[in-house]
Amino acid sequence: MAIGLTEEHEALAESVRGFAERYVPEAVVRAALEADAETRPPFWSALAEQGLLGLHLPEEQGGQGYGLLELAVVLEELGRAAAPGPFLPTVLASSVIAASSNAKVRAELLPGLADGSTTAAVALGGNLSAVRDGDALKVTGSADTVLGASLADVIVLPAGDEWVAVDAAALTVTPVESLDKVRRVAKVEADGVQVAADRVLDGVTGRRVADLAAALFGAEAAGLSGWLVETAAEYAKVREQFGRPIGQFQGVKHKAARMLIAAEQARAAAWDAARALDEGAEGAGAAEAQFAAAVSAVIAADAGVKTARDAIQILGGIGFTWEHNAHVYLRRALTLRALLGSSKQWASRVAELALAGGRREVELELSDDTEPLRERIRAEIAELAAIEDKSERNRRMGDDGWTVPHFPKPWGRGAGPVEQILIQQELRAAKVKAPNLVIGAWLVPSLVRYGTEEQKERFLRPTLRGELVWCQLFSEPGAGSDLASLSMKAERVEGGFRLTGQKIWTSVAQFAQWGFCIARTDPDAPKHDGITYFLVDMKAEGVDVRPLRELTGEAIFNEVFLDGVFVPDDCVVGEVNQGWQVARNTLSNERVSLSTGGGLGMGVPELLDFFEGKELDAVATAEVGALVAQGQSIDLLGLRTTLKQLNGVEPGAESSVRKLLGVQFNQEVADYCWGSQGATAATEVPLTEAGIVARAMLFSRAMTIYGGTTEVQLNIIAERLLGLPRDPEPGK
Repeated sequence: MAIGLTEEHEALAESVRGFAERYVPEAVVRAALEADAETRPPFWSALAEQGLLGLHLPEEQGGQGYGLLELAVVLEELGRAAAPGPFLPTVLASSVIAASSNAKVRAELLPGLADGSTTAAVALGGNLSAVRDGDALKVTGSADTVLGASLADVIVLPAGDEWVAVDAAALTVTPVESLDKVRRVAKVEADGVQVAADRVLDGVTGRRVADLAAALFGAEAAGLSGWLVETAAEYAKVREQFGRPIGQFQGVKHKAARMLIAAEQARAAAWDAARALDEGAEGAGAAEAQFAAAVSAVIAADAGVKTARDAIQILGGIGFTWEHNAHVYLRRALTLRALLGSSKQWASRVAELALAGGRREVELELSDDTEPLRERIRAEIAELAAIEDKSERNRRMGDDGWTVPHFPKPWGRGAGPVEQILIQQELRAAKVKAPNLVIGAWLVPSLVRYGTEEQKERFLRPTLRGELVWCQLFSEPGAGSDLASLSMKAERVEGGFRLTGQKIWTSVAQFAQWGFCIARTDPDAPKHDGITYFLVDMKAEGVDVRPLRELTGEAIFNEVFLDGVFVPDDCVVGEVNQGWQVARNTLSNERVSLSTGGGLGMGVPELLDFFEGKELDAVATAEVGALVAQGQSIDLLGLRTTLKQLNGVEPGAESSVRKLLGVQFNQEVADYCWGSQGATAATEVPLTEAGIVARAMLFSRAMTIYGGTTEVQLNIIAERLLGLPRDPEPGK
């Protein structure tokens, strides 16, 4: 998933990628790498003709009238190509100038920056001061590392509390040995340079400049990450060691999967930063924009560095050579990170904003043309809210399709993606909760798809009302994540089957009325065949539920023994011996459910609540901010997946990405909050903060195990999203 999600953004990205393939081939990048001095790239005029330099600028000043989000789409694709030249420095400078309230400087400089006749750069730091000289400013000092300054006609500088746009000819610009040898930095010095009033960027603050840089640098870092992930994965598919592709080794597979995850988070963070800055920088929107930019500075910039380092590791010796371009991407990613400022500094900014109530809520905003539908839904939900008896309300919600509105009638409401979102939003606003299906939520889609009409009527209606409690009888002592290795036997008898075997890690089995179970009906069939899907009455003769006391001291999980338990034919779901297909549908729905993260453990709200009002030192502030940024990026991934669905694209293995990140994050938050208590963490007094956090910390250990272990999820991501070879079958 690229930064842009709409058809227009996809078309823009495709156009820029095509441009890069034609005008920025590897030979152009290598020429810039080997050049003695930095020069304007040969494709600059062609790039300017595309109108990309003014994409984000107002039409009256020569621009295209779009915004930073469109610019981010372009930067991602140029970053993917490691394009040389001053595009990023120039568009950053024009973004800063466009943010000024000084109409004269905008009118003078923006048209040239938009058409490519003028290039520019921005000093993000330095030691420059300004003294008033009538209406003008006299600027003195230096900035040691300014990206693109050697090619700039105009340089934006911080001068005391002011920001100014100065002609490069009035400054001393000295190229310095740069880490990024394709797009270089230079030292800029001013010795009493006179800056007229019409070159002072009134209204521009250092905060605004830094935030713009965070969004735009983050977009380019996302592009770098995209190239690095693809390059590493393609190499891992063909490079053989010990008789097989290295991409088949789990260590390589997991590293590549984590690279992809980092790239997806980078895209999400840079996307939201650009959106937030486009939405406005005044009032309540200012804090949100600053928060989104800071998240991008943490997540996206770090992702560029991480994926570059990991790509070189996967590439091995070839990745360490000068001839391979991996070091070009590493150098650029490191340069972006260095110029933007340390990740810890930005993480501290995230924490400060979030703890002060400035966190940007991850919400889906729908267009105005949905209002008639929203009003109708709101009126119907108001009727539900008026029902005081909870059981009666649950019955009404289950019967009228509110429990699973996306399912076809009569079980759901046949709601499309937009209507589903509206229903969720209005239920939340009215404080009406749908019946909690618990484990039954995983069964419902499979029963709707594969169940007989009799099964649907018998089981679906009471389940959707919240009247039936279900458990999942899948895992076995010898078949955890390798579920197809199950050994429970189902023998054909008159009128049905008798099931014999053991299931384990079965949540809420001690309370469940029914269980959905898979068992082997044909032991001679291949591993994934000969399995049948059953509905088991948990009160039937031969069912023995034994609670397992967990490390929390509680008993949610159970082991379940089935000793010749009779299951009639009318409780077989789908075809006999074709149960694996039904089970995969259930497992897929389980992962989507888990990936939403609702109530699974400690997340960002719990983290902020825990530290609210507490004094944090610099180290703790940075650590809390890093966690908040991580959580925000995970929520953004969920939002982007929803938007993808609204555009008519079904989610695939992306649900595994979100589930993996979500449960790991829950663990990290619980662990961090627990560890921050000092010696108090050694206590576990119930109903106290220490006891609650201790319980959350202990319970979180299960999160990366149930629903598919982290390691299995990484395999799924690597194989389904990156196309890495599957693990070899045993004995082959």
